Amino acid sequence: MKNLILLLLFFYLLFIFQTSFLAHFPLKGYIINLLLIVTFLFNILEAPEKNKGIFAAGIVGFFWDIFSEKFIGYHILILVILALLIKTILVRYVRIKIFQRA
Repeated sequence: MKNLILLLLFFYLLFIFQTSFLAHFPLKGYIINLLLIVTFLFNILEAPEKNKGIFAAGIVGFFWDIFSEKFIGYHILILVILALLIKTILVRYVRIKIFQRA
């Protein structure tokens, strides 16, 4: 429960930082999407058997949907599918010694 509250708070603060501060400093006309980067890294760096990355993708998608003009569930669906795709690729095709048992 404590991890859930910390994840919600972290992603909410990250989203507020992205939309309120980074929107004023575009790089070559593009705004950095920290939520997408953090979701991608969260799923890459987590052990492939764990599911917290998929849950984090759902949280990020929820915050992204709340403040966008698209219908609710659009970004949730995209980010959860991205997280599942990353997990599938890591389990089937990538062998990292850190994640393997001795």
